[in-house]
Amino acid sequence: MLPIIGIVIVFVMVFGGYSMAGGKMDVILHSLPYEMTMIGGATVGAFLIANKGDVAKAALKDLSKCFKGAKWSKQDYADLLCLMFMVTKTIKTKGLLAVEEHIERPHESTIFTQFPKIAHDHFALDFICDTLRMVSMSLEDPFQIEDVMQKLIDKHHHEALAPSGALQNVADGLPAIGIVAAVLGVIKTMASIDKPPEILGGMIGGALVGTFLGVFLAYCFVGPMSNKIKSFYEQDGQFYLIIRDIIIAHLKGNAPQVSIEIGRGNIPSKYQPSFAEMEGVLSEIKV
Repeated sequence: MLPIIGIVIVFVMVFGGYSMAGGKMDVILHSLPYEMTMIGGATVGAFLIANKGDVAKAALKDLSKCFKGAKWSKQDYADLLCLMFMVTKTIKTKGLLAVEEHIERPHESTIFTQFPKIAHDHFALDFICDTLRMVSMSLEDPFQIEDVMQKLIDKHHHEALAPSGALQNVADGLPAIGIVAAVLGVIKTMASIDKPPEILGGMIGGALVGTFLGVFLAYCFVGPMSNKIKSFYEQDGQFYLIIRDIIIAHLKGNAPQVSIEIGRGNIPSKYQPSFAEMEGVLSEIKV
């Protein structure tokens, strides 16, 4: 909802202020189709030149995140704590071999299938299962495991942020592309130097629309969208840090309830369930 409100405010304040100051919209509207064709075409072309196909597709797909918001909700964080409690409790009471069937076939697991949203997140599922698989292969040093897990998180984070970085590059380049369109307009104007002043004035005004559009689109739309997408991915990345913290706490010998509390304490405040809430939920889980 906020992005839509922001878009409305931008248009109303920019063009409303322009009109109130005596600006003529017909100059902008007349030049808009031509300038947008040049700026839009050059932007799309440069975007395709600069990025790989998967990054370009992901960037277009990520634009919807500006309106949908972050992936993980408060309930998802609570579900993660429950999932990790069941896993660590099973290991603590029945041994590591007891979870082998769950980590080898997670989509058939009686634990993972209770939390379908987490089970359908490819990275989260592999992150949990692959780490526990390494532990089952006698890599039990929590400091080594933490280093491996952090590298996996960093790799995933870097790949996830590539599309927002591509959009930011578009925002950085749009003002210059607007200048290109404006220069072409000036060239056209200079070729008509014998025209009356009122015609030349309209042509120069039309050329400046290119500069305006480049700056306007860069700083009012593409740049803010890129930053918002990046913030959502950084926020979603906290979800995987909770997994890391709980597994490391477990490997250091903490009881399942303590490991879960360590993970709960690192959940962003907006999504963090209270101690009492989790205590009530965890007490009802049977392993």
